[in-house]
Amino acid sequence: MKTRRDISVLLTACVVAVGGPVWAQSQPIIAGVYTCVDAKGRKLTADRPIPECTDREQQVLNPSGTVKAKVGPNLTAQEKAEQEQKERRYTEERNRSAEEKRRERALLTRYPNKTVHDQERAEALVQIGVVIQAAKNRLEELIKQRASIDEEMEFYRKNPDKAPSYVRRQLEENVQSQDVQRRFISEQEAEIRRVNLRFDDELVRLRQLWTTVAPSASR
Repeated sequence: MKTRRDISVLLTACVVAVGGPVWAQSQPIIAGVYTCVDAKGRKLTADRPIPECTDREQQVLNPSGTVKAKVGPNLTAQEKAEQEQKERRYTEERNRSAEEKRRERALLTRYPNKTVHDQERAEALVQIGVVIQAAKNRLEELIKQRASIDEEMEFYRKNPDKAPSYVRRQLEENVQSQDVQRRFISEQEAEIRRVNLRFDDELVRLRQLWTTVAPSASR
């Protein structure tokens, strides 16, 4: 004669055989003692996933009572998608934070104090200044060359089309070259502003970092 417990076990087995709870189908069964507190506040234990706790986490215990694993909760498709999205955001934020820390370490290694930072700024500006001066020298040469061309074109002032082709070609090339040099100088002056802005932004962050590692470094 079957006891009430035997009937209960048999019914549970039938449910699983027919299709069982979705949770039981989607989660691997880990050997051990499953335990959880259901929605009614009852602490339940079983040797397999507990149907009453499919909506919450279940712990799988070793014979010693220590936690062997944690399973669940079983999620709907929407809940699973939301959880995956949340995990992606967490991973992205963790990676972003790790990358930010790596950059900060690299920044501190490169600029251990303000003196080093100021020196590198000055060197960067000097290099750009040298390039600008070279462009200005070239522009002065072109301006002098233009004066010479203009003198020759003076003979053809009333009818420039009668000027020799090589003179007209020199004039055209000179005009183009001057434009190129002026644009280049303008770009390099903009580069000076960008360099100063970058060093200014770095200095704000570095002052914070130097304070945490060595207060005297920001001086």
